[in-house]
Amino acid sequence: MSSDNNNDYKIQWKRVFERLSLYNIKKGFRYISHYGLKGFFNKLNERFTPEEIPYETWYPYHFANSETLEKQKKKKFNKNPLISIVVPAYETPETFFKEMVNSVKKQTYDNWELCILDAGKNDYLKNIVNEFNDARIKYCFQGENKGIAGNSNEALKMAGGEYIGLLDHDDTIEPDALFEVVSMINSHENVDMIYTDEDKLDGRENKYFQPALKPDFNIDLLRSNNYICHFIVVKSQIINKIGGFNKDYDGAQDYDLIFRIVENSKDIVHIPKILYHWRVHQDSTAENPASKLYAFEAGARAIKAHLDRMNIMGQVSNTSNLGFYRVKYKLQSEDKVSVIIPNKDNIEVLDKCLRSVFRTKYSNFEVIIVENNSTDKNTFDYYDKMRENSRIRILEWKDKFNYSAINNYAVANTDSKYLLFLNNDIEFISNDWMEELLSHCQREEVGAVGAKLYYPDDTIQHAGTIVGIGGIAGHAFVGMPRNQSGYFHKASIQLDLSAVTAACMMVKREVFEKTGGFEESLEVAFNDVDLCLKINKENYLVVYNPYVEAYHYESKSRGAEDTKEKVMRFQNEIEYMRTKWTDILKNGDPYYNKNLSLDKWNYSLRNNH
Repeated sequence: MSSDNNNDYKIQWKRVFERLSLYNIKKGFRYISHYGLKGFFNKLNERFTPEEIPYETWYPYHFANSETLEKQKKKKFNKNPLISIVVPAYETPETFFKEMVNSVKKQTYDNWELCILDAGKNDYLKNIVNEFNDARIKYCFQGENKGIAGNSNEALKMAGGEYIGLLDHDDTIEPDALFEVVSMINSHENVDMIYTDEDKLDGRENKYFQPALKPDFNIDLLRSNNYICHFIVVKSQIINKIGGFNKDYDGAQDYDLIFRIVENSKDIVHIPKILYHWRVHQDSTAENPASKLYAFEAGARAIKAHLDRMNIMGQVSNTSNLGFYRVKYKLQSEDKVSVIIPNKDNIEVLDKCLRSVFRTKYSNFEVIIVENNSTDKNTFDYYDKMRENSRIRILEWKDKFNYSAINNYAVANTDSKYLLFLNNDIEFISNDWMEELLSHCQREEVGAVGAKLYYPDDTIQHAGTIVGIGGIAGHAFVGMPRNQSGYFHKASIQLDLSAVTAACMMVKREVFEKTGGFEESLEVAFNDVDLCLKINKENYLVVYNPYVEAYHYESKSRGAEDTKEKVMRFQNEIEYMRTKWTDILKNGDPYYNKNLSLDKWNYSLRNNH
């Protein structure tokens, strides 16, 4: 480890000891109780992985300053909708309540109303509201607690705005939150729902931490975790149409509501700015997930209800990380899959790959080995032996190595509905991997599915591909230990991405042909990224499924970029990508976040101030 990395870790661990307190020690014991001692230390180590820039250093440069806020107050919009901010309150500490109301009062966009439904035992909050002396603040004392969903629905009855924003009684929003929302309403003609980034606010130390920097709308991520959470603003007519909150999902009522909003929305917009601060304290779900285990069971039921409404067959289960879920989709039919493996010599590697392929429980598949200029006699003897298996065919590609051309050639010699592109240096770990890939690929909206790959030392080689990392595209979480799950567990949950590696990628044949297949001018690099971006352009999803796990022995059959010709070819491939995919490289990967680093793999904050 370099001295720089050593210094980074020393700084991070120094922060651990600085935060030691009786409260945090108790919190640590709660984690040990849930995750076990080994799991606790894994999480602690992961929490303090060196960042490009610490959040406390980063955030002052990424919030609107006083000059910007003054300019916002003078801005004239074409549309100036009334936004009703709905707040169900229950026994709210006075200090937190005042901070919440003040955060709304400070908004630079002034066409709002704050609808507070007090379900507490007495109306002490009324005096605080009167002190603010603002007609835009509506207050209703209910006199009884109808539960989270019931209280929220009563608060919704107070709202008269064209849009509704949801705010918890002890949280705060940034002064430009509504300005940014209304800016989006004006730039998107028919926007139905808007959500923002957020962080957490320490109720004891009044510090911001744990920024949640989100991607644009991501249905598979939403089915894995309520990543949208705060701050959301939705058209009132949609809230009215779906009937507000459902008390059957108390504890996860927002999660259920978001699913039903999504099901009834056409345009969902994300603002990549931290505009919401989620206050945490010892008993809050944000700080102590185990404090409300019922909420996570309700979350699983909310996902299942969503799948049922969408006529999608699947089972939902909790993961070891509370609030994060797994959807196991049901195979719709046992369609034939063509497994395409280019190969040159290295029969020991190929044999290990094939043995793992044939360990699959799925039976309707064939293997296409594309022989490309092998020279070792043992290779051809091995091929002769493989031909004895009726499910293995061997094609010959006599031209130079061109990954794209080889795979396009193989596809042209198959008739399967599904194509699995596989490197010869892949070894699957489990025996249900093909069902996992296929169950996703059979979904109507999915074009391609990728896997989670490890180096032989049990560190991550691939957990999805981010456009822009390293200049063109790079893998997320490279080198991270297998037992860690990454930023908001993104290495270990299902989500949609712009691209996955074709070292192990299943694609619908129909979609592959619609996109024109692999670009043959990309002989070695970026051909999989280019294909995935074309799949996205055709409005299909590219899914990362971490439940398909394999070892990747990393391009053993291809040499290094160590000749003048190879370097020139690589530069040409870079130029092709820069020219063809200018927009996404300029504007950023929609499945990433512009505030995250393009120099590191671990979702670190981008140091751009």
